[in-house]
Amino acid sequence: MNPNRSFDDLMARLRTRDDEAAQHVFERFGQRLIALARSRLDGRLRQKVDPEDVIQSVWKSFFIRQAKGQFDLRDWDSLWTMLTVITVRKCGRWREHFRAGVRDVAVEVPAWEVLDREPTPEEAALLTETVEQVLRGLEGPQREIVLLSLQGHTVAEVSAAVGRTRRTVQRVLREVRQRLERLRAEE
Repeated sequence: MNPNRSFDDLMARLRTRDDEAAQHVFERFGQRLIALARSRLDGRLRQKVDPEDVIQSVWKSFFIRQAKGQFDLRDWDSLWTMLTVITVRKCGRWREHFRAGVRDVAVEVPAWEVLDREPTPEEAALLTETVEQVLRGLEGPQREIVLLSLQGHTVAEVSAAVGRTRRTVQRVLREVRQRLERLRAEE
């Protein structure tokens, strides 16, 4: 009997979206693909995207394209090679995504480093001055909305506390954010 016969049958079943065939392929390669993705994503990237999520995307791409007949797979090795290529490319795309511009994980400061220290006197003075600038010109409910928000209250909590709709609270906070951005641009 031809050893590739069972492989060819399995690939034909995948083209008809057979769940058992998909399960067989998943069981055969799933853990190896997760390990591959884990090795291609460094620790900082794994904080942003889980290797298992990458592999879910690999499976989706593979099964959709296999059902459309886009692959010419001869045996288990060619299947493994194809899954490996898809995995490496998807990891590369995530790496590019999280290394681009403002998302660059290489320049992120771990949160515990920021939270583990008191602000310097200069930082505290700058924050106080900025808050005072933002609050200048705000009165009544607008001022209260900003102060409650700065204290860490959610939009829903602020809305209930000041007796305004969530939409109003969001609008006030958006306007304050825009004012802060203008202040920053002026510096």
